Amino acid sequence: MAKAQDVRPIIKLRSTAGTGYTYVTRKNRRNNPDRLVLKKYDP
Repeated sequence: MAKAQDVRPIIKLRSTAGTGYTYVTRKNRRNNPDRLVLKKYDP
């Protein structure tokens, strides 16, 4: 069974350019409690 709040939830990284492109990754809530800000390639 799954926990109420998973330590490493699956998150979607949306493109800021407005193209609708997304990356799917996991984030650790204990090590990085704030929002992720990444610069990734947007085709």
